[in-house]
Amino acid sequence: MFGKKIVLCAIATALSFVVTVAADVVALTPQDFDKTIGSTPALVEFYAPWCGHCKNLAPIYEELGQAFNGKEDKVLIAKVDADSHRELGSRFEVKGFPTIKWFPNGVEGSPEDYTGGRDLDSLSSFVTKKSGVKSSIVKAIPAVHVLTDASFESEVLKSGKSALVEFYAPWCGHCKNLAPTYEKVAQDFLNDKNTVLIANVDATVEKTVADKYGVTGYPTIKFFNPDGTVEDYTSGRSEQDFIDFINKKTGTQRVAGGLLNSEAGRIPELDELAEKFAKASSESEKKTISAKAIELAGTLTNSSAKYYTRFFEKSLATPSFPTTEAARLAKIIQNKSVNRARLDEFSIRHNIIAVFASASTAAPGGKDEL
Repeated sequence: MFGKKIVLCAIATALSFVVTVAADVVALTPQDFDKTIGSTPALVEFYAPWCGHCKNLAPIYEELGQAFNGKEDKVLIAKVDADSHRELGSRFEVKGFPTIKWFPNGVEGSPEDYTGGRDLDSLSSFVTKKSGVKSSIVKAIPAVHVLTDASFESEVLKSGKSALVEFYAPWCGHCKNLAPTYEKVAQDFLNDKNTVLIANVDATVEKTVADKYGVTGYPTIKFFNPDGTVEDYTSGRSEQDFIDFINKKTGTQRVAGGLLNSEAGRIPELDELAEKFAKASSESEKKTISAKAIELAGTLTNSSAKYYTRFFEKSLATPSFPTTEAARLAKIIQNKSVNRARLDEFSIRHNIIAVFASASTAAPGGKDEL
């Protein structure tokens, strides 16, 4: 029993991708606000836990804290739950959430309201400009495709792709709030650029196309199908909301962060044989199932079939292969330096070998060596 528990723990570790990120934004209260800030220049967000805009800003603000991590003696990135600590909110005339204020000389100077964009680049540029402290951010090339009146027809209507298009105005607050999330979505689908386009249009400049599609408010988001039909996007505006919508419309298989989901690359009829193989009690039975699976894989045009063939052969030769390979691939997938295209390949391979590994562990009396 103890041995089986170890195996189950190993499988769970191999099949999960959990990344723990330390908090780099200093949480302040009335008791430590003045002492913590002191005379250090600081950017402070006053938020409420129930505020939707605050929730959208939270991961960006956390990245901002990471970007200036280790430089607390020169600049501080902090936050205050102004709903729980209303005395602090009242002290600094906070009337809505989130409110972001810059304290140029800590509590010794008068704070000024931050009114810039709420994307990481805008926030970090502001802090650097005000404090002289450079962030550790490595700027990525923007993934959202910029469309114009001149390019819209060729890049959307005649491209044969699906396209999610945001019509925005540079001065629009809601557009500014949406920008970092929309950029993340575009990053998530970079490997699907031949299938779906994530784009935007400055509707105050490109008025011809904006008028054509009846844009009267900002942001307006529309989905263009390959067949030429157009529909309004009315779902939620979180990263996951956009991903769910695009997956449903285009058949892509992404999750937040850009990885493929656990079903990507899987072939149901070969999954069924992989499960039978893993649970088979005799060597001869495994050989029979493996031969049948390899024969079937050879008749399929699905590019994933070759991985099933390889995994059946290796699992037959080395019974511990499924769990060790699942663990190896899981480690690779967690490596952020892996090329995007290769990352998809590793994810598909992991999805497939996970069928062998989990079925093997679930089998009565099943054991996997680690």
